[in-house]
Amino acid sequence: MVTNRRIFSAALVAGAATSLISTRGLAATATATEARNVVLVHGLFADGSCWSEVIARLQASGLNATAVQNPLTTLPEAVASAQLVLARQDGPTVLVGHSFAGMIVTEAGMHPNVSALVYVAARAPDAGEDYTALAKRFPTPAAAAGIVFDGDEGRLGEEAFLRDFAGDLPEAKAKVLYAVQEPFQKALLTGKTTYAAWRSKPSFYAVSTEDRTINPDLQRFMAKRMDAKTIEVKASHLSMISHPDQITRLILEAAQRA
Repeated sequence: MVTNRRIFSAALVAGAATSLISTRGLAATATATEARNVVLVHGLFADGSCWSEVIARLQASGLNATAVQNPLTTLPEAVASAQLVLARQDGPTVLVGHSFAGMIVTEAGMHPNVSALVYVAARAPDAGEDYTALAKRFPTPAAAAGIVFDGDEGRLGEEAFLRDFAGDLPEAKAKVLYAVQEPFQKALLTGKTTYAAWRSKPSFYAVSTEDRTINPDLQRFMAKRMDAKTIEVKASHLSMISHPDQITRLILEAAQRA
């Protein structure tokens, strides 16, 4: 009886270890399903229109594309807004997030309609991870000093927006984007993900090498940790606007449409 119990316990431990190894390796080995839909989520200092250049290209490729209007209030509310859009999709869907929206992609990406994840210069936390503490392991990017608050409402000041957020865009275009940025609530920054969809779904990452909003080395660290298919784009934080062809190609690859 004792021997049987020991054998049973050993089998449980071995099974748990095998399960952990296979789960951690899934994102690296999983093959994306061909998708017909793409859902795109914007981050801080922006609104859904920041995806316009990419959306036009995705539509020309025959994909149904939808931009989420992220409320930028709290992480649960932001995730809920993405999940509502995901629930409306008919079939496999690539979920794409820029900047802060990587938090949303990481959580909402567990939705059964999501076939692959794409991070564009985006946060990619693990479940329950303190992203602020993670980011502090790397030099602080210049844009952080340009955030201004009116009470609990935050936005990026014009000088920092033009120089550190949209640095490779024509000034006239960057000023238009500055004018339409959606303010965020301070409570949004305190949220932590409870799931990490990149651990179980095919993941893709576009690093912005000239980024002054999220440290490029932090982006590389997160992309490597998730075993993402990674490209590097010589761009500011707004690579989907300054280099829409490269970002679109990565999304098409995630949708198995390349």
